Amino acid sequence: MNAARPRVLIVGAGPAGLHAAGRLAAGGAEVTVYDRMPSPARKLLLAGRGGLNLTHSEPRPSFLARYGEAAGWLAPALDGFSPTALRAFVAGLGEETFVGSSGRVFPRSFKASPLLRVWLAQLRDRGVAFHFRRQLTGIAPDGTLIFEGPEGTEAAGGDVVLLALGGASWPRMGSDGGWVPVLERNGIDIRPLAPANMGVEIGWSDDFAARFAGSPLKRIVARCGSRSAAGEAVITAEGLEGGVVYALSAALRDEATAHGTAQLTIDLKPDLTEAALAARIASARPKDSLSSVLKKKLGLAPQAVGLLREASLGPPRDPVALAALIKGVPLTIRGVRPLDRAISSAGGIRRDQVTAEFELAALPGLFVAGEMLDWEAPTGGYLLQATFATAEAAAQGMARRIGITLPPVAAERW
Repeated sequence: MNAARPRVLIVGAGPAGLHAAGRLAAGGAEVTVYDRMPSPARKLLLAGRGGLNLTHSEPRPSFLARYGEAAGWLAPALDGFSPTALRAFVAGLGEETFVGSSGRVFPRSFKASPLLRVWLAQLRDRGVAFHFRRQLTGIAPDGTLIFEGPEGTEAAGGDVVLLALGGASWPRMGSDGGWVPVLERNGIDIRPLAPANMGVEIGWSDDFAARFAGSPLKRIVARCGSRSAAGEAVITAEGLEGGVVYALSAALRDEATAHGTAQLTIDLKPDLTEAALAARIASARPKDSLSSVLKKKLGLAPQAVGLLREASLGPPRDPVALAALIKGVPLTIRGVRPLDRAISSAGGIRRDQVTAEFELAALPGLFVAGEMLDWEAPTGGYLLQATFATAEAAAQGMARRIGITLPPVAAERW
């Protein structure tokens, strides 16, 4: 008589939960997935509307550096499920990938919905069962999980359990941080969740906000302290959003939290030296207006010219002083956009609370993955990559605990 299949309970039907579910089901486990939303992977679908950025193609050292202080302990998981492995996994779902001009990796369809349809069909073919509209509310002394569902309170458990509930950004998509008090009641130390990859608030004049909200600042370099980022930003009614802001979001958030404000400088012409700019300005005719010099001699867009005026009492006509301002437009950040308006979360379950296999040391048999853990990264594919990698590492740990072997990961090398 065959032994009963080991039972796995996964809470969270986002990328981390779905990946672990598929891997453990392929290894022979009986897998059940609970989620508080009416359908799976809502945040993934929303992210995919603008082009699903799966991972990044940059070399391993610079890739790992994107995770800051968490790079050291995330490295084994990222090595175990690398960007190459993620691309192979997606190809196995019928979605070939390509590297964009920025080095970012996307599916050919540029969307999440085709990939998700095939993925869910594969999971169901492997016998994965889904139960939606279940909100995790507690953990019983014996490790059983307590949920509030359509028919009231219910309990569920497994031989091993994975929590993959995300952070607390985009709460209407399912990640609301509701798991924090549940784990804290069970003695798990959690760094408070905070916004990451969020916009900043500056406090523009009414005229500047009305004229330029929605306008891009292209080919700029932004700096906060010793950190810098090149790319684009978008002017909003409140301040700034966009890639260069997100890349500096940790530094801006931490400085604003510690001091009440943060300082951001924008180099509007990073391709020219200050001396070269000053020479161009000096070559203008005395009768040329300042606006004409900025637009025609320097090629600055109207919103960039507006930013110069907004950040100073009036841009100086002196070539050296004006060149210095263009190379370092000073902006005072009054605050950051709130967590529910951020792309992702910082904070989470602290590193010393989990084993190398992402099992909670205080709650044996209970594993965690994804944004629940205390790490953050900029946009550009790094968020999804670490989500998949920690889910793979947790699935491998769960498999060892219940005595099953998972199929090998394809293309593990970077």
